[in-house]
Amino acid sequence: MPPPHQKPENVLKRAHELKGVGQAPAALVLLHEHIISKRSRNVPITSLEPVMLLLVEESVEQKKGKLAKDALYQYKNISQNTNVGTIELVLKKFIELANEKVVAAQAQADSVQSTIDTTASIDDLEASETPESILLSTVSGEQSRDRTDRAIVTPWLKFLWETYRTVLDILRNNARLELMYKSTAMQAFDFCKKYARKTEFRRLCELLRNHVQTAAKYSAQMHAINLSDADTLQRHLETRFEQLNVAVELELWQEAFRSVEDIHTLLNLSKRPPKNIMMANYYEKLTRIFLVGENYLFHAAAWSRYYNLLRQSATLVASGQGRKSDNPSTSDEDLSRAASFVLLSALAIPVISTSRSRGALVDIDEAKKNKNSRLTHLLGMAQAPTRAVLFKDAMSKNLLKLARPEIRQLYNILEVDFHPLSICQKISPILTQIGADEDMAKYILPLQQVILTRLFQQLSQVYETVDLEFVENLAKFPEPFQVTRDTIEKFIMNGNKKGDLAIRMDHATGVLSFDTDVFSSTKAIHAGSGAGSAESETSSVQRLQNTPSEIIRTQLTRLAKALFISCQYIDPQFNEERIKARDQAYARAKAGAEQEHQQTLERKQIIAKRKEEASEVQARREKEEATRKRLRAAEIQAAEDQRLQQEQKEREEKRLKAELDRVRKEELKKQIADLKISSKLDIDIENLEGLDSSQVRAMKLAQLEREKNDMNAKLKITGKRIDHLERAFRKEEAKKLPEDYAAQRERDLAAYEKTKAQTLKDAEAKHKENVELKHRLSRLHPLFESFKESVERSRHDEFEKRRRDAERELEKQKALRIKEVKERRQREKREREEQERILREEEERAAREAEEKAARDEKKREEFLALKAIREEERQKALEIQALQERRAEEAAKRRADAKAAGVPIRGAGFERSDSNPRSAPAPLPLVGAKMGWREKEKLRAEGKEAPSTRTESPAGRPSPMGRGPAMERQDSNDRPIASSSGGPPRLNLAGGKPSWRDREAAKASSGGDTPPPSNRVPSGGVPLSRGRSGRGEESDTPGPTRQAPPASSADSLKPTAAPGKFVPPHLRNKK
Repeated sequence: MPPPHQKPENVLKRAHELKGVGQAPAALVLLHEHIISKRSRNVPITSLEPVMLLLVEESVEQKKGKLAKDALYQYKNISQNTNVGTIELVLKKFIELANEKVVAAQAQADSVQSTIDTTASIDDLEASETPESILLSTVSGEQSRDRTDRAIVTPWLKFLWETYRTVLDILRNNARLELMYKSTAMQAFDFCKKYARKTEFRRLCELLRNHVQTAAKYSAQMHAINLSDADTLQRHLETRFEQLNVAVELELWQEAFRSVEDIHTLLNLSKRPPKNIMMANYYEKLTRIFLVGENYLFHAAAWSRYYNLLRQSATLVASGQGRKSDNPSTSDEDLSRAASFVLLSALAIPVISTSRSRGALVDIDEAKKNKNSRLTHLLGMAQAPTRAVLFKDAMSKNLLKLARPEIRQLYNILEVDFHPLSICQKISPILTQIGADEDMAKYILPLQQVILTRLFQQLSQVYETVDLEFVENLAKFPEPFQVTRDTIEKFIMNGNKKGDLAIRMDHATGVLSFDTDVFSSTKAIHAGSGAGSAESETSSVQRLQNTPSEIIRTQLTRLAKALFISCQYIDPQFNEERIKARDQAYARAKAGAEQEHQQTLERKQIIAKRKEEASEVQARREKEEATRKRLRAAEIQAAEDQRLQQEQKEREEKRLKAELDRVRKEELKKQIADLKISSKLDIDIENLEGLDSSQVRAMKLAQLEREKNDMNAKLKITGKRIDHLERAFRKEEAKKLPEDYAAQRERDLAAYEKTKAQTLKDAEAKHKENVELKHRLSRLHPLFESFKESVERSRHDEFEKRRRDAERELEKQKALRIKEVKERRQREKREREEQERILREEEERAAREAEEKAARDEKKREEFLALKAIREEERQKALEIQALQERRAEEAAKRRADAKAAGVPIRGAGFERSDSNPRSAPAPLPLVGAKMGWREKEKLRAEGKEAPSTRTESPAGRPSPMGRGPAMERQDSNDRPIASSSGGPPRLNLAGGKPSWRDREAAKASSGGDTPPPSNRVPSGGVPLSRGRSGRGEESDTPGPTRQAPPASSADSLKPTAAPGKFVPPHLRNKK
């Protein structure tokens, strides 16, 4: 077993004992060593948690933050993979104890200060300050309260700050401890806000930024922080918003701006849209930051974004699409206040920049552009705002009606009306009203710059020179906001420097001269930059006339316009061409509008498709990345588990080996201690490496042998001594035995007599009591007998009744049982008969199906044999016809050869074709239902018949009027065929072939000039082998040479099928 001090229970007990005797530092060291020990990794968390809680308590009591930090890190490594709840419990306890110490220190400081104040008030009323206190306050510059806090409260504040830092460092890279991390950060913000710890707040903000930046570094670890998770990002956003609020309350504007940048970065990473109430807080804090930084342009833009968000929230809440808790307050008063601030902040944007620079060129450098771009992105705007754009946006939202009346009047005076001599007089009461509002009073100074700008711009439209005192009288404001002459001169110089004003000042005469140089320019190089005018060329100021420089600058433009108008009046064709070109442009636009619209739709579809593909690729990439990360984490976890198992195995082996060595040494020590006690052996117990159990056993056996011999010797001596002593005793005893026997006999006899008398007396008294009891009970005996008989009779009647009831119940149950058995047997019999019937029916059905199948097979076999016989007969006929044709062809060839050899010309030669007139292709089959060719239609029209669109009858089914024609021969390829009935072999009239023109001419001659319809060829036997839709030949009634028709297998009884191209065997055609 492990040593007692290594078990958590023993360590806890030992620590409490040390605390009880006043050794708290030793108890803390003991607890710390136990927690950081490697053997504590295998201890159950439930046993280790009380130790950790006690360590935290002692660390806070003794201000040992470093020991607590080391122990907390080790405890987190032990329990973060098994039980994170215990980590939260310990850390909450740590923070709670530190907070309690700070509160206690504050209470102590208050009590000490009150004691000091009371003592000072009682001491001496005339000398309220002692020379020592005066000297101390002069040297240190601190009051007694500050010194008290520095001595008592500050150390605990420092300890509490270190506690927050330690806890945040411990919780920073575990996703399962995010809630605890967020709550701790909130508590740290409250700490900084409550005690106004600005330096610690800056360090805290930097610490949180480092934690977010290093989150990606530990993304491969188990339970790492995943900024892609919406919930995690939402918690970080809430933390940053609280950080922004505290920074604004502490007036740490630099940290507030950095917090805004952090929030903007997290919002870009977030896939979930933020709540409107959070964004309203975001824009409201931005307005305060920009106002403190005197960036009035972006301050007004932030107010505009804030007002847009309020309108959107009001719409969502009114339509029921958003909850009130997720949206800022959108009452009419809130909207009116926001609209007033939007207009006032836009009016307060200086027309002339007041920033310090060496010229216009410095303000348009790359750094300025980058800064404006950053601020634009922070506001979520597509492009940098300008004064004109802000006014245009405000007018489009109809903010003038919602704003306060004085703000509306101020807008009309500055941006609409033209009144250089009374502008300040009209604005003075408005400034008084604005100054009464604490929030709006901050805009008076920039408004004065705008008012002076408008004053000089309007004076330049009316006067060329003006007295400085006159201008000073015009620029009068209410008393708290009065401007001096130096301020006006400084403003004029700044305007000249920025390029917005062109005024010369003569200090000798006190006159202001407005520049009339035709070649001067009063505009900045970059319009809208901070170096020059915040307005565009088309200023909103009412202009009475252009300056000479503006006239010269626009001379060419005006000349071009005049020439263009002159051309319109002088040359009418110019207008016609212009109108014609315009109409052509309109026509081209109209003609191409639909195509452009289609192209736009196609491009939109392509863009949407590409977006979908890109999103799919991104999703697939994210899925693959997540899979890889999960696999990598699994591999890392597997390797870590294997390493931990190996370490566990090694530690277990070492522990077992150490345990065995310890047990062996303990046994050896015990054995050696026994030997030393008995034999006083000189053996070093601390050095037992040279001994083993066999040597110790041999030494023990030798020692036992020596002890045995010594004991035997001692026993012999003692036995002899006892024998001699016993013999002496018996000799003396024998002398006194008779006397002792007589005395004992007398004592026994007296005791017997006394006992006997007492026994007799007791027996007699008991007998008398029993006789009296018998006489008393004898009077009750008759009553007992009668009661006994009545009880027996009632019990007997009850028994008989129950016995009869039991017999009836038994008979009833027997009858029910017999009935159930009979019913069960009948049911089983019926089921058995039903099963036998079903089995018999199945056997009959199987036999019947087997017979039907055999009959079908037999029928199919007979049909197959019949079909085979028919096919064989047809094949034999075809062979005979083929043989006959071959024989006739041979005879014709032989006759031609003989005639050619004899020199006799051959007329009507048989079937020969010339190579000069070959048939190009076989004729198409004229099937029923097929479309007729144009030749057939023309032929029918020539005959005066109506040409149908489809065939109603196959020509192969009609008899040929030709029959078999006479044999024809020709001498060579140029000779005309001559009909002959005797010479040469006949022409092969194959079945399905189309008759030639010679056959048709012969048919005309024989039939008297009528053209027969086309028919199939007939074989040499005279029987036309025409094929119908069934593909078999049919008999023909055509007159002419015929052959003997086949008997029963002839095609007379065969009917064509309904489906074209479907073959039906002859033996099945009559079954329809």
